Amino acid sequence: MNSFKKTDIVPSFGFALFLTINATQVWGGVFPFLPMSFQTESVTLGFYLAQSIAFVAAFAAGALEAYWFPQAARKMNVAIATTLVAVGSVLVIAAMYSSEFTLVLVYSGGVLLGIGTAAFFMLWQRYFSSIDARDCNMQLMLGTALSAPIYFALHAVPIALTAFLVPAVLLPISALCLSLAVRTMVFEQAMFEDIPRDNPSVYSQLLRDSWRSAVCVAALGLACGLARGVALRDPSVGAVVNVCAMLGSLSAAVILLWLSRTKSVSFDMNTTFRIVFPFVVTGMLLFPLFRGMGIYLFSGMTYMALSIIVLVMMMICAQVSRDRGTSPVFVYGFFAACAYAPQGAGFLLGWNAEGDTVLGVEQTAFFAVVAMYVLGIALLLVSIPRSDLHRRRSLQVELIKPAHTRADAASDGADAPKAAGTKKRRGPRRKDDDGVEYKDRTSKQVAVAKDAYALSTREAEVMNLLARGHTVSSIAESLFISENTVRTHSKHIYAKMDVHSKFELMERLEQVDLSALDA
Repeated sequence: MNSFKKTDIVPSFGFALFLTINATQVWGGVFPFLPMSFQTESVTLGFYLAQSIAFVAAFAAGALEAYWFPQAARKMNVAIATTLVAVGSVLVIAAMYSSEFTLVLVYSGGVLLGIGTAAFFMLWQRYFSSIDARDCNMQLMLGTALSAPIYFALHAVPIALTAFLVPAVLLPISALCLSLAVRTMVFEQAMFEDIPRDNPSVYSQLLRDSWRSAVCVAALGLACGLARGVALRDPSVGAVVNVCAMLGSLSAAVILLWLSRTKSVSFDMNTTFRIVFPFVVTGMLLFPLFRGMGIYLFSGMTYMALSIIVLVMMMICAQVSRDRGTSPVFVYGFFAACAYAPQGAGFLLGWNAEGDTVLGVEQTAFFAVVAMYVLGIALLLVSIPRSDLHRRRSLQVELIKPAHTRADAASDGADAPKAAGTKKRRGPRRKDDDGVEYKDRTSKQVAVAKDAYALSTREAEVMNLLARGHTVSSIAESLFISENTVRTHSKHIYAKMDVHSKFELMERLEQVDLSALDA
């Protein structure tokens, strides 16, 4: 795909509106567009507990449902999710006008908002996983970037109107955009057809391959929750933190968009964690020493890091679902629960970290040390050298640079295919973009074809094994995916390379120009 299609604006805009709704009503247990007089300690803490527990429970339940009842998990119930969020918003607004039932309405609203927003996240994840990798990443990045200006624009609207504007206008438009996007989904894909209980080894292997990444998001979630818990003892701080988090999302999305337009790159959750680690730990070290503006800035900075991780997490989960043919709800529900459960625990620690001491040390300082320790352990785990096999199974996302010559390459294999956007090198290239050495002519042919025909890393791996005569079952066993997923990847390979049989595939590979590796 050479350019971003106009039709892709609809889901991107809808996702941007959803992120805005999430930031205005659920994000961290603060209501930036409700009167400060309403946000008492009991209201803020009660809402956060109700919303957070329901939020995490919904993700965990979604993952379990996807595994045990895959047919039910495939349904796109946009109307139900919209109703839950709308009713939850109405209950929270009603709590402002009912002094007798304030807490009951706040708790009920928190539960409905927690379940509803989690359902929306899983619905969006299904959609993004179902489309082409490049379209998915572009829409996610563009939607994240658009959410920031929409959120900032709401500050120009009087508070009395904004509280009603979100559920009455923003939510229906976002739901409409999602409903339109759902109509374009192709459900005849391995991830939707897979029955997890028939392939338990694939899912157990997925959990083994992803536990390091899960530790990363859990450690960062704990640190962010701790900072937010301390900061939200003053409700006015919450609005500042949300602004900083939105700025972080905007910055991350813009940087990733720029990278996707200038070069082809791949990264994983562990790499992203290493990038944000120094900033979070530095802030955590200074955390106990600051009050006032120091807490504002640090809380905002940690949520910037979490915003980046959440964006990358959605991209990686979508890539994993496409590559391995696993349920998008299962993998995202697992990661989301790992991210948000520690965040809730950190919030409770931070909320109670004022005044008293633990082991003779002020609570703020004590919990800051605990958070730094957890972050350090997470960094140690992701830094342990891994075997080549494990590294090749790592959960990665690819930002593929647009290639203007791929269409021509696909139409004539003889002319083809030099890797698009290949930089000049001083000598022959001996490794592919993932750092794996070329073992023979076939591995070189696969590397050139991967770039020329815009194949994903997993598709290239399947093609490499197909070219070597492996059967569907042996490929599935080697790559830790189901046989149905192998067949799906094979269909995609044939379609992209415009071939119709394994014999034609072998002929096309023989036609590739290996001089591209020396250019």
